Amino acid sequence: MPEERKDPPAGPAVAARPAGFGRPGPGGGRGGPRGSIAAMAYAEKPKDLGSTFKRILTYLGRQKGGLIAVLLLVAFSTGLELLAPYLTQIAIDNYIIPKRLGGLAVIALVLLLIYMTDAGVTLLYSFSMIDIAQRAVKSIRNDLFAKVQSLPIRFFDLRPHGELMSRFTNDIENIDNSINPSLVNLISSVLTIAGVTVVMLLINWRLAIVCLLSVPMFTLLTRWIARYTLQGFVDQQTNLGILNGIIEENVTGQKAIKAFVHEQESIAVFGAANLKLKQSAMRAQVFSGYIMPMGNLLNNVTFALVVGIGGWMTIKGLATIGMIASFVNYAKQFASPLNQIATLYNTVQSALAGGERVFQVMDEPGEYQDEKEREIGRVRGQVSFDHVWFSYDQTTPVLKDISLEAQPGQIIALVGHTGAGKTTIVNLLARFYDVDSGVISIDGEDIRNLDKDSVRRKLGIVLQDTYLFKGTVRENIRYGRPGATDEEIEQAAGMANSDHFIKHLPEGYDTILSEEGSNLSHGQRQLLSITRTILADPDILVLDEATSSVDTRTEKYIQQAMLSLMQGRTSFIIAHRLSTIREADNILVIDHGEIIERGNHEELLAQKGFYHDLYYSQFARAV
Repeated sequence: MPEERKDPPAGPAVAARPAGFGRPGPGGGRGGPRGSIAAMAYAEKPKDLGSTFKRILTYLGRQKGGLIAVLLLVAFSTGLELLAPYLTQIAIDNYIIPKRLGGLAVIALVLLLIYMTDAGVTLLYSFSMIDIAQRAVKSIRNDLFAKVQSLPIRFFDLRPHGELMSRFTNDIENIDNSINPSLVNLISSVLTIAGVTVVMLLINWRLAIVCLLSVPMFTLLTRWIARYTLQGFVDQQTNLGILNGIIEENVTGQKAIKAFVHEQESIAVFGAANLKLKQSAMRAQVFSGYIMPMGNLLNNVTFALVVGIGGWMTIKGLATIGMIASFVNYAKQFASPLNQIATLYNTVQSALAGGERVFQVMDEPGEYQDEKEREIGRVRGQVSFDHVWFSYDQTTPVLKDISLEAQPGQIIALVGHTGAGKTTIVNLLARFYDVDSGVISIDGEDIRNLDKDSVRRKLGIVLQDTYLFKGTVRENIRYGRPGATDEEIEQAAGMANSDHFIKHLPEGYDTILSEEGSNLSHGQRQLLSITRTILADPDILVLDEATSSVDTRTEKYIQQAMLSLMQGRTSFIIAHRLSTIREADNILVIDHGEIIERGNHEELLAQKGFYHDLYYSQFARAV
């Protein structure tokens, strides 16, 4: 695993070795590894669909009352449907053949009432099942989102965001499609098959056996098709997630794609992924499509046998014309749910494939699991790294035997080439990751014994890549302290030197920011980030290249805001522009994960080592 380095510009995915969902993929990212889209192309085989099915039923089981009501309504509807063919038999044998029109009219009215009642009951249980299904799917979405909020940063480093979003959308939608109307159809089909079987055996057991011969043939057909469709549906959902990841990556990285004229390469990568999706979908859906024609063939054979054998029995006096007519109707009622069950089997497989992917995320180990962790109390700001070692992949060390000490109120600067390990130190301090060995302590307390949220509330982190949420300027600043008043927000903006540009926005503090604050300049976004941190009033401050990529005038505003923010706080500054850290109490020079020099600005210049050369190389470039 490469050492710490910045994320490359988002652009077209590149080929990579296969990696499963839960495995580290190749590539690197800021503060950790990142799996490439192409690395997700390998689809793992389904592990335990039975367990997935039970977990989906658990969500449905939370609404037992509604399910019982639906079951009773379906059973009542099935009973009405079973009654109609029997009344037809009575009408033919007792009234049509003897030409007794009076009784025929009564039966016709009863049949009309049955069909109208059945339609009303069907409408009622359909609406009820829709409500139950949506409640269950809502719970699954809520649980998945809550789980994602509890996952560690390492989880997101290894997975393309578009692929993860596919689990929220496509996979959960498949579960929804399976629950409704599949569950109602399954219940109805099972009840219909059981009821028709009993009625047919009571009417004429010989003809009943003829109809029942189709059951083992249907079972064998379904199991044969399932062998080919299951993996196809799993591959289809996996490849759909990969395609979504590529789309998300390319939409986000459009500037980079156009700047490097990579449109054709992006189209080629998308086309290859789209082809894999098409192939897996074809495999799943073509085989599942065999169900209907093969089922119809078996049904027609059954009808022919019922008519032929029933006609012979009528001639021999073993059956009546009305009985044969009712049996033909019962045979249709018997065949239809068999077809539905076979079709549902494939639909459910698709849903279970999506459900398994959803539950894979839910089963990931969360960030908050250690019960011994406790809240951190009042913080003075003494920070210590004691012989800290760390690697992102447990193989290649990114930090090697790092030891440093920051006294309360001191300013500690971290300098070095890109990839040296500076941001990793910050990541460990915020417990985005935990050390492999060694100890990081705040006020003498090992941070691994402290609640992560508690530690992070004491830290104020201003990153080089500021993230702003869609909403107003005021809402984005209040993100630092949700309970802050408007006056406190404006006071923080004044301290951060962001008030001067906010007031010139179209709606001032109520201006709506677009996604990621793209309607602001980089420097303005950085000033808002500092404002947010000032509002949070942290005890320990981390500034990660906060003045990079901005013009000189904006840098002056940011530096003034930083000085205001660092006042009285223990501060860690990561900087490439060494002119911004001349007043630091201690400067640590990091190279390849090791501290190779330490001291203040004058001491390091006097050593005429790495820092001296780096400082004067920047000075020479500036001149």
